[in-house]
Amino acid sequence: MKIAVDAMGGDNAPKVIVEGVMMAAKEFKDMEFILYGKEESIRKYLTDETNITIVHTDEKIASDDDPVRAVRRKKNASMVLAAQAVKDKKADALFSAGNTGALLTAGLLVIGRIKGIDRPGLLVSLPVIGTDNGAFNLMDVGANADTKPENIHQYAVLGSYYAQFVRGVKNPKVGLLNNGTEENKGNDVTKRAYQLLANNADINFIGNVEARELLSGAADVVVTDGFTGNAVLKTIEGTAMSMMKLIKNAVYDNGTKAKLGGLLLKDSFSNMKDVMDYSTHGGAVLFGVKAPVVKTHGSTEKEAVYHTIKQIHEMLDSHVIDDLVHYFEEKESSAE
Repeated sequence: MKIAVDAMGGDNAPKVIVEGVMMAAKEFKDMEFILYGKEESIRKYLTDETNITIVHTDEKIASDDDPVRAVRRKKNASMVLAAQAVKDKKADALFSAGNTGALLTAGLLVIGRIKGIDRPGLLVSLPVIGTDNGAFNLMDVGANADTKPENIHQYAVLGSYYAQFVRGVKNPKVGLLNNGTEENKGNDVTKRAYQLLANNADINFIGNVEARELLSGAADVVVTDGFTGNAVLKTIEGTAMSMMKLIKNAVYDNGTKAKLGGLLLKDSFSNMKDVMDYSTHGGAVLFGVKAPVVKTHGSTEKEAVYHTIKQIHEMLDSHVIDDLVHYFEEKESSAE
């Protein structure tokens, strides 16, 4: 397994990218890493070159660059070179913590979508509260703001494959995010998407789910349009951070007894923080392109880089992309 890494993407690059890659390289001996970026900067933090090579480039895509223009004009940018390596079969997957729009563009324009998939979407794994290592997949979380019912239908197929092959969920339950559980709820797009999902015998569609049910494990896969999905993702992120801040303030602002209680509950608070940290499940996958393209948060730390690479390892080991290609090829053939 060869992973093309945009070593210059992200707020703390290349330091945390290199450190995270070294963590992963120690555990996954069957993986090789190609780091694209400024060699001098990368070598400052590279203390173990086992299974790691560097491809030097001075050019990179900045966080405020226009995504399409940057990918088309900055041909020697670290992200673009990494994507090209995947297209040329010199690497099996692409990883970056850089400009999200540019990574989506590179995935679509350079690597290319799977035949039969109209619009690849972003898929994330989020925690389910109250179960050990519980998670669910949410898709799309921002690749496509304007989404057709047919796109949401394809997200359900993609999400089901991910849950089954990568997370090991048998017959994953698929829910449609909506403003009520009744079949007739929602706008025109969700109503039409509901019918497409209900008529697809290849997925285990359980109907509509409400946002308040997401973290309780109402479904293994939840599908929605990119605008709504991104808003839900940011809301979950913000709520988790706000809750931890409220608890911290409650402990520090209420005298000695509260501080003693907080000390006694320190391990419990730490466990709660770990449960809400969805980065332990990996990054956001641009699902529907011809190879794994995975994005982690721009402010990521080395642990999140490690978990994202672990996620890529699981994707490659499961051959989920190959099975998706076969599934949609069969659908295309039967439709002709």
